[in-house]
Amino acid sequence: MKRAALLTAALLMFTLAMAACKKKEPPPPPPPMPGQGMPGQFGAMPPMGGGPEKKVVVPDAVKGTWKAVKIEVEYKEKKSRKQFTVPLNSEFKVPDSDLVLKTGEFLPHFSMAADSITSSSNNLENPAAQIEVFQNQKEIFHGWLFAKFPTVHPFQHDKYGMTLVEGIKK
Repeated sequence: MKRAALLTAALLMFTLAMAACKKKEPPPPPPPMPGQGMPGQFGAMPPMGGGPEKKVVVPDAVKGTWKAVKIEVEYKEKKSRKQFTVPLNSEFKVPDSDLVLKTGEFLPHFSMAADSITSSSNNLENPAAQIEVFQNQKEIFHGWLFAKFPTVHPFQHDKYGMTLVEGIKK
């Protein structure tokens, strides 16, 4: 009887140890960014935690390469989705809604330092688009949408969803 209990306990510990070894960690999300922040002009983002504003720096290797972003809008009440191509640094009235989307920069390899936001390369490693969303002329979102991490600082609204699909090259 004692042997059976010891054998059962040993098998249980072995099984738990094996399960723990096989656990895969998900990829780390991009550095934290303000999903919804204070109103402001593109070029600087609202300060995080009371620190200095983060300046957006587009490297020469990225400048002029990207002309637009593809944004998917979810119409929650209709249970439908539509994709729109929006030129960078422009304003776009979202059809069948009271939303206006303003695009800023597109960074194919988003990275953040203590005082700046930039792109580490022109490769699509962590694509992100700088976005402002207005409803009835009131800013309701100011931040970044991430193509590979759509749940990190997402645009949140009762009627609409918005995600970055991709950047469009010139």
